[in-house]
Amino acid sequence: MQNAEAGPSTAIDPVLRPGSDDSEADADIDADAASLRPLLNTLFYSVEYPGYVKPTSVPLAVERLGGQANLEAAFKRTGNKSGSILELNLRPGNHFAHPIPGDVVPTNNILLKVVKRRRKQKNAAVGDVTGDYTVQAAGVIPKTARFRSMADYQYQPDTNEPVTQLRDAMGRMDVDSILAYRIPEEKEDYTMVEETTPMEADMDPHIDPQLVGSSPKATGSGVKSNLRLPPPPLFSRQAVPHLYKLSHYGIYKANPASIEVSVVDEATGEVKQRLLNRMRWKGIGSTAIDFSDKNVPERASDVVEQHRSQADLKLLERLEKFFKERPIWSRAALFNQLEPHEVREIINSKFLLPLVSYVFNDGPWRDTQIRLKYDPRTDPEARFYQRVYFRNTSHQMQRPSVTARRQEGRGDGIRTREGDDNKRSHIFDGKTSHGETAAFQLCDLQDELLKEMVENEGDLREICDERTGWFSTQAFEKIKTVLRYKWNSLQMGYVPTREECERQLAAPEHKPFYGSRPTKHNMAKGAQRPEDEMARRLRARAKEHAKGGSAGS
Repeated sequence: MQNAEAGPSTAIDPVLRPGSDDSEADADIDADAASLRPLLNTLFYSVEYPGYVKPTSVPLAVERLGGQANLEAAFKRTGNKSGSILELNLRPGNHFAHPIPGDVVPTNNILLKVVKRRRKQKNAAVGDVTGDYTVQAAGVIPKTARFRSMADYQYQPDTNEPVTQLRDAMGRMDVDSILAYRIPEEKEDYTMVEETTPMEADMDPHIDPQLVGSSPKATGSGVKSNLRLPPPPLFSRQAVPHLYKLSHYGIYKANPASIEVSVVDEATGEVKQRLLNRMRWKGIGSTAIDFSDKNVPERASDVVEQHRSQADLKLLERLEKFFKERPIWSRAALFNQLEPHEVREIINSKFLLPLVSYVFNDGPWRDTQIRLKYDPRTDPEARFYQRVYFRNTSHQMQRPSVTARRQEGRGDGIRTREGDDNKRSHIFDGKTSHGETAAFQLCDLQDELLKEMVENEGDLREICDERTGWFSTQAFEKIKTVLRYKWNSLQMGYVPTREECERQLAAPEHKPFYGSRPTKHNMAKGAQRPEDEMARRLRARAKEHAKGGSAGS
């Protein structure tokens, strides 16, 4: 496939002939330094076809790849957009044949055209032929289609079955055959005996005869399934074969991650051997506690402390400095204070944050990093670090395709997280929207109206609450109402005024249930305890039943 639209590029000499003038002119140039020559501005797309392709069979290979239009669509598709998947169908026209998936990956290859001219000298022996080679760079290959995944299992149903014929009719858009289909009567004959060859006796379910080849002439009786079940669209999602580590003699090698250790039974004193996984999860993470726990962690766990000697001391000192200035950080706010390489170090090491902070599983400071020894439940000033979060129901989450994620992972260099150039993504100023999710700390709300509501000390609690923290229910709901209205307006490209926000506060609103919860249950906003919810439903059903009885009488 050729694409003539391309920009200028440089590469090695596109035409190299041994003994030519170019080679003589470059003889005085340093042997380690090759001269740069302009490369032809022609783009080619390459397909690594998993089979033998002759010049006469190229149209057949293109047809099995879905045609010329499908190939062009696959190569034009970018990594961050979803599109048609390139598939190789070795049995076109068979709706039950599972194709082989392919990936279009970026490459930096050069297409070379090699021409060999043979010369046979006079009075030369048989086979003594000299050749003159000409190598010419025809262009560059920016994208290549590869088929590295394993082929799926193949199953061919009985072509005489009504369901199979219906599927073929739907593929041909045969209206008469579709209308003539009737669900056959169930005979409950789930197995059947058939005279088969020894090789065919083991073929249950049916295997494509082309994959088996010739079979012996000896025959016998075999039992095969007669369930008449249509096959699924995909049998296996395994794209890469498992690593079994078989030796030359077919013996399975032990997992190198497992070691054999001796264990003494405390009851009997018997010594036993067991396998221990050296690669098991060591629990390298921040210490997590519940809001109902009385004490907060004063130091990191023993497993995390073992890695202190491996930590970057300068980065660890920076983290300790940040937590002295501000005892509670969201990950977004903390990462925005650091350089991209420091963020990568924190994410990859996994033990830097646990060395200086802990987390809450629930409560108003959930999903934040809290300085060790600091208890926000006893400090009213911790209300400024409470986290407010609400869902964006209008945003539909879309997971990128496997091909797009693979292409993104093959980029040159180390990719940093999204938002490295946006150091204010954790701040809400009421005028700018930085993403599709709304999760902020109250101290990061820089909107004038929201700051006034957060700094108002007239409606605070004396004891910290699990739901609203140090704020009363009414005050906290007002903050969330204004923030939600402003944030949703920014998502639609509109900056609301102060008067509009005040009208939102004056509008009647359903007050959620914030009752005491001695046991854990649904943490959604306004969710009641299971027994209370069940009692409410029973009362509602009893009222409906009473109304129906009185109407009937």
